[in-house]
Amino acid sequence: MATAAQREGMPVPVEHVTTLVSDKGQTKISDGVVAKIAGLAAREVEGVHSLLNRGLQQTVVGLARAVARQQNRDAGVLVEVGEKEAAVDVFLCAEYGVNIPAVAAAVRNNIVNRVETMTGLIVKEVNVEILDLYFPSEEVEVPSRRVE
Repeated sequence: MATAAQREGMPVPVEHVTTLVSDKGQTKISDGVVAKIAGLAAREVEGVHSLLNRGLQQTVVGLARAVARQQNRDAGVLVEVGEKEAAVDVFLCAEYGVNIPAVAAAVRNNIVNRVETMTGLIVKEVNVEILDLYFPSEEVEVPSRRVE
């Protein structure tokens, strides 16, 4: 069944799929799966407040998922996956007061560990960009509703 974009002749991005072949068969892993693993691994690290979308495409996809009320586990993560190797770029907001190089190293190590363990791919590099700081004192309180 064709999507609306396909019917209108608009280009539809095709997601890369990595195929791991063994003597017992093959396993296909999409880039989106690798990105989700990396995103969840980054969020597990203490000192990471959130991951941030980078670029127009991620922002539009994130907005569409928010409207559809879907979780965006790969937000703030870009991956490049080959046949046996992967490279990851992660964009995050760190909590104020943490040791940023230590948080970046912990994020890098956790992503390498999770992706390699779960997919069998060799992670060649993980680039971490700290784009913002989170200040708990600036948290805006949402007024409670008086009626339900």
